[in-house]
Amino acid sequence: MSHLPLVIKLGGAVLSNQGVLEQLFSAIKDYQQHSSRPLVIVHGGGYLVDDLMNKLSFETVKKQGLRVTPAEHIPYVTGALAGTANKLLQGVAIKSGLLTVGLGLADGGLCQVEQLDPELGSVGKVSPGNSDVLQQLLTTGVLPIISSIGIDSQGELMNVNADQAAVAIAATLDAELVLLSDVQGVLDGNGELIPSLSPNYANELIESGVISDGMLVKVKAAFEASHALGKPIKIATWRYPEKLTALFKGEQFQGENIGTLFSA
Repeated sequence: MSHLPLVIKLGGAVLSNQGVLEQLFSAIKDYQQHSSRPLVIVHGGGYLVDDLMNKLSFETVKKQGLRVTPAEHIPYVTGALAGTANKLLQGVAIKSGLLTVGLGLADGGLCQVEQLDPELGSVGKVSPGNSDVLQQLLTTGVLPIISSIGIDSQGELMNVNADQAAVAIAATLDAELVLLSDVQGVLDGNGELIPSLSPNYANELIESGVISDGMLVKVKAAFEASHALGKPIKIATWRYPEKLTALFKGEQFQGENIGTLFSA
């Protein structure tokens, strides 16, 4: 069993699946009763942003899997991610009997954020920051639930890709990382799960178009994290709630095939 903190990035349709979220947080509650390993949740919430953009008749544009976020959109994106998504997750966690705190990337200087590319608008590039405040919170036994909204040095709100935010937080904490989503992991051209992925094989799949769009961002984030942390990174699915306890224990890093393992 690993004693390193574990950062669990939640993404995909799980944020709209009340039943799975209840199973997830219930499993965390059960695990906390038998282990002192700190767990941290990092989340996006793209579907909430998409719904809000549609209601406001704002166009959604993505480049290389990243949402173009004009300055006039960022208040709404912030409300959807740091507000609605964060508090929805906190609500389910509280219902499961957990003590939680909702955070963003700027809290306590957790992550440093700067504008990634002017063409993308208010989209942030994230790097590790100061873990002191988060570490203090973890000693109290609370479950931090962290949105992917950041603030740059000029005080400007920035929309950060949640996978990349999770990478930066894991680096800040020297933690292990699981990117938990609605996909099993990386699939090959035949739709079969790839248990482990090397950079060379990944490049072949990217060049052939098998890995593209959102998965391309996820794969790049996983390799960057593995390289930065000196640890294997896992992309796994939330679709098998009965395996969540093994996930928390770190058993997924000892070969249990519940996703794709990355090692840079």
